[in-house]
Amino acid sequence: MIPPAIDRALQTGNPLPAGLSEEEQRTGEQLDFFWDHVAYALMMGTRPQTLTGLADSPVGLAAFMLDHDVASLALISRVFAGESEGLTRDDVLDNITLFWLTNTAVSAARLYAENKSAFFAVKGVTIPVAVSVFPDELYEAPKSWSEQAYPKLVHYNRLPEGGHFAAWEQPLVLAEEIREGLRSLRRS
Repeated sequence: MIPPAIDRALQTGNPLPAGLSEEEQRTGEQLDFFWDHVAYALMMGTRPQTLTGLADSPVGLAAFMLDHDVASLALISRVFAGESEGLTRDDVLDNITLFWLTNTAVSAARLYAENKSAFFAVKGVTIPVAVSVFPDELYEAPKSWSEQAYPKLVHYNRLPEGGHFAAWEQPLVLAEEIREGLRSLRRS
Protein backbone atom coordinates (compact mmCIF):
# COMPACT_ATOMS: atom_id res chain seq x y z
CA MET A 1 0.00 0.00 0.00
CA ILE A 2 2.93 2.27 -0.64
CA PRO A 3 2.28 5.17 -3.01
CA PRO A 4 4.15 4.57 -6.29
CA ALA A 5 6.41 7.65 -6.00
CA ILE A 6 7.59 6.57 -2.56
CA ASP A 7 8.07 2.96 -3.67
CA ARG A 8 10.21 4.12 -6.63
CA ALA A 9 12.31 6.39 -4.41
CA LEU A 10 12.97 3.59 -1.94
CA GLN A 11 13.85 1.02 -4.58
CA THR A 12 16.19 3.37 -6.45
CA GLY A 13 17.82 4.94 -3.39
CA ASN A 14 16.49 8.39 -4.24
CA PRO A 15 15.23 10.78 -1.56
CA LEU A 16 11.62 10.51 -0.48
CA PRO A 17 9.26 13.04 -2.09
CA ALA A 18 8.84 16.39 -0.35
CA GLY A 19 5.68 17.23 1.54
CA LEU A 20 5.25 14.00 3.49
CA SER A 21 3.60 14.17 6.91
CA GLU A 22 5.69 13.22 9.93
CA GLU A 23 3.93 9.82 10.01
CA GLU A 24 4.58 9.22 6.30
CA GLN A 25 8.24 10.25 6.67
CA ARG A 26 8.68 7.82 9.60
CA THR A 27 7.07 5.03 7.56
CA GLY A 28 9.37 5.83 4.64
CA GLU A 29 12.34 5.48 6.98
CA GLN A 30 11.02 2.12 8.22
CA LEU A 31 10.70 0.93 4.63
CA ASP A 32 14.17 2.19 3.76
CA PHE A 33 15.53 0.11 6.65
CA PHE A 34 13.50 -2.86 5.40
CA TRP A 35 14.95 -2.60 1.87
CA ASP A 36 18.45 -2.59 3.39
CA HIS A 37 17.71 -5.75 5.40
CA VAL A 38 15.54 -7.78 3.04
CA ALA A 39 18.07 -10.50 2.18
CA TYR A 40 15.75 -13.31 3.30
CA ALA A 41 12.96 -12.11 0.98
CA LEU A 42 15.38 -11.54 -1.89
CA MET A 43 16.77 -15.06 -1.51
CA MET A 44 13.31 -16.62 -1.27
CA GLY A 45 12.10 -14.54 -4.22
CA THR A 46 14.96 -15.30 -6.57
CA ARG A 47 16.39 -18.64 -5.48
CA PRO A 48 13.86 -20.51 -3.29
CA GLN A 49 15.31 -23.92 -4.21
CA THR A 50 18.64 -22.81 -2.71
CA LEU A 51 16.91 -23.10 0.66
CA THR A 52 16.84 -26.89 0.23
CA GLY A 53 19.60 -27.01 2.84
CA LEU A 54 16.96 -26.03 5.39
CA ALA A 55 15.27 -29.35 4.71
CA ASP A 56 18.43 -31.14 5.83
CA SER A 57 19.06 -29.36 9.11
CA PRO A 58 16.58 -28.53 11.85
CA VAL A 59 19.15 -26.18 13.38
CA GLY A 60 19.64 -24.39 10.04
CA LEU A 61 15.89 -24.13 9.62
CA ALA A 62 15.51 -22.71 13.14
CA ALA A 63 18.26 -20.14 12.57
CA PHE A 64 16.68 -19.01 9.30
CA MET A 65 13.21 -18.74 10.81
CA LEU A 66 14.30 -16.98 14.00
CA ASP A 67 16.24 -14.22 12.26
CA HIS A 68 13.39 -12.97 10.08
CA ASP A 69 13.44 -9.32 11.08
CA VAL A 70 14.83 -7.24 13.93
CA ALA A 71 11.59 -6.92 15.93
CA SER A 72 10.63 -10.60 15.59
CA LEU A 73 14.12 -11.74 16.62
CA ALA A 74 14.00 -9.41 19.64
CA LEU A 75 10.58 -10.78 20.63
CA ILE A 76 11.71 -14.40 20.34
CA SER A 77 14.93 -13.60 22.23
CA ARG A 78 12.92 -12.09 25.08
CA VAL A 79 10.72 -15.21 25.18
CA PHE A 80 13.77 -17.46 25.47
CA ALA A 81 15.17 -15.17 28.16
CA GLY A 82 12.07 -15.95 30.22
CA GLU A 83 10.05 -12.78 29.63
CA SER A 84 6.30 -13.05 29.24
CA GLU A 85 5.27 -12.12 25.71
CA GLY A 86 2.47 -13.08 23.30
CA LEU A 87 4.51 -16.18 22.46
CA THR A 88 5.99 -18.95 24.56
CA ARG A 89 9.10 -21.04 23.96
CA ASP A 90 6.81 -23.91 23.01
CA ASP A 91 5.03 -21.72 20.43
CA VAL A 92 8.35 -20.91 18.76
CA LEU A 93 9.58 -24.51 18.82
CA ASP A 94 6.19 -25.82 17.64
CA ASN A 95 6.29 -23.48 14.64
CA ILE A 96 9.78 -24.58 13.62
CA THR A 97 8.86 -28.23 14.23
CA LEU A 98 5.77 -27.90 12.03
CA PHE A 99 7.90 -26.66 9.12
CA TRP A 100 10.50 -29.36 9.81
CA LEU A 101 8.12 -32.33 10.06
CA THR A 102 6.09 -31.31 7.02
CA ASN A 103 9.20 -30.35 5.02
CA THR A 104 7.51 -27.12 3.90
CA ALA A 105 10.24 -24.48 4.32
CA VAL A 106 11.08 -24.41 0.62
CA SER A 107 7.47 -24.56 -0.59
CA ALA A 108 6.59 -21.71 1.79
CA ALA A 109 9.46 -19.67 0.36
CA ARG A 110 8.16 -20.18 -3.19
CA LEU A 111 5.41 -17.63 -2.48
CA TYR A 112 8.08 -14.96 -2.76
CA ALA A 113 9.31 -16.32 -6.10
CA GLU A 114 5.84 -16.75 -7.58
CA ASN A 115 4.64 -13.24 -6.69
CA LYS A 116 5.32 -11.14 -9.77
CA SER A 117 3.88 -7.90 -8.37
CA ALA A 118 5.95 -5.19 -6.72
CA PHE A 119 6.59 -6.21 -3.15
CA PHE A 120 4.21 -3.75 -1.49
CA ALA A 121 2.10 -2.78 -4.50
CA VAL A 122 -1.67 -2.68 -4.22
CA LYS A 123 -3.51 -2.70 -7.50
CA GLY A 124 -7.20 -2.70 -8.24
CA VAL A 125 -8.57 -3.72 -4.84
CA THR A 126 -12.26 -2.85 -5.11
CA ILE A 127 -13.72 -4.76 -2.17
CA PRO A 128 -14.12 -3.36 1.36
CA VAL A 129 -10.84 -3.51 3.29
CA ALA A 130 -9.92 -3.29 6.97
CA VAL A 131 -6.36 -2.31 7.89
CA SER A 132 -4.82 -3.11 11.25
CA VAL A 133 -1.42 -1.57 11.97
CA PHE A 134 0.79 -3.45 14.42
CA PRO A 135 3.71 -1.46 15.91
CA ASP A 136 6.35 -4.13 15.27
CA GLU A 137 5.33 -4.84 11.67
CA LEU A 138 7.96 -4.27 8.99
CA TYR A 139 6.39 -0.85 8.48
CA GLU A 140 3.43 0.99 10.02
CA ALA A 141 1.07 1.92 7.20
CA PRO A 142 -0.18 5.49 7.59
CA LYS A 143 -3.92 6.00 7.30
CA SER A 144 -3.37 8.36 4.36
CA TRP A 145 -1.61 5.61 2.37
CA SER A 146 -4.26 3.06 3.32
CA GLU A 147 -6.99 5.40 2.07
CA GLN A 148 -5.14 5.88 -1.24
CA ALA A 149 -4.57 2.15 -1.70
CA TYR A 150 -8.04 1.00 -0.70
CA PRO A 151 -10.89 3.19 -1.93
CA LYS A 152 -13.34 1.15 0.14
CA LEU A 153 -11.44 1.32 3.44
CA VAL A 154 -14.02 0.47 6.11
CA HIS A 155 -11.72 0.29 9.13
CA TYR A 156 -8.26 1.55 10.12
CA ASN A 157 -6.75 0.96 13.54
CA ARG A 158 -3.34 1.18 15.19
CA LEU A 159 -2.80 -1.51 17.79
CA PRO A 160 -0.60 -1.38 20.91
CA GLU A 161 1.25 -4.67 20.33
CA GLY A 162 2.05 -7.24 17.70
CA GLY A 163 4.28 -7.46 14.69
CA HIS A 164 4.91 -9.19 11.39
CA PHE A 165 3.45 -12.44 12.67
CA ALA A 166 0.47 -10.95 14.49
CA ALA A 167 -1.71 -14.03 14.05
CA TRP A 168 0.95 -16.04 15.84
CA GLU A 169 2.08 -13.41 18.37
CA GLN A 170 -1.28 -11.89 19.30
CA PRO A 171 -4.02 -14.24 18.05
CA LEU A 172 -6.76 -12.92 20.34
CA VAL A 173 -5.98 -9.29 19.49
CA LEU A 174 -6.00 -10.10 15.78
CA ALA A 175 -9.25 -12.07 15.99
CA GLU A 176 -10.97 -9.17 17.74
CA GLU A 177 -9.52 -6.73 15.22
CA ILE A 178 -10.89 -8.79 12.32
CA ARG A 179 -14.33 -8.86 13.96
CA GLU A 180 -14.26 -5.11 14.58
CA GLY A 181 -12.80 -4.31 11.17
CA LEU A 182 -15.46 -6.18 9.26
CA ARG A 183 -18.42 -5.50 11.61
CA SER A 184 -19.88 -2.88 9.28
CA LEU A 185 -20.22 -5.53 6.56
CA ARG A 186 -22.39 -7.88 8.61
CA ARG A 187 -26.01 -8.19 7.74
CA SER A 188 -28.44 -7.61 10.55
